[in-house]
Amino acid sequence: MFDHHIICKESIENVSSGGKVTGFRFQARLPYYRGLGLSMVEDLMVTLDGEKIERQAIRLALRGREWTLDELETVYDDRWNFGEKATITVLKPGGLASGKHSLELAERLRISYLPFVPVTRFATEVELPA
Repeated sequence: MFDHHIICKESIENVSSGGKVTGFRFQARLPYYRGLGLSMVEDLMVTLDGEKIERQAIRLALRGREWTLDELETVYDDRWNFGEKATITVLKPGGLASGKHSLELAERLRISYLPFVPVTRFATEVELPA
C-alpha cells in the first residue's frame, strides 16, 4: 500500500569523509502505518544496479543518531514513525557515478500481530546529478 513511497528519489547523494567519497545516501520511509520500534526493523536490503549491497555496509539514521543494522537489533528506546524520513547510508568507496541508477530497498519488519515477518520492496530509477 505504501510501498511506492518508501524511497525518496530526490534525496540521493554521495557521502564524503576526509576529502574522499565514501558512499552514498538516500532518504526512505517506513511502509507500516503505525511506526515501529527500531529493534523491530529486522533488515534493510539495498540493491544498486542489480548488485546486492552487503548488510555490514548499510546504516540507518534518524533524528541525528545513526546505527548499523546489527545495532538496530537492541535499540529499544527509539522508533521510526510513519511518514518520517530516515537516512539510509551505504558505504561504497567512490560512491555513485553521476547519471541514472536502479535502486531497490527491501524492508523486513517484525509486526507484532502477524505470524510472519513481511518484506516490503520498492525499486525505482534515481539520478545523481553531474
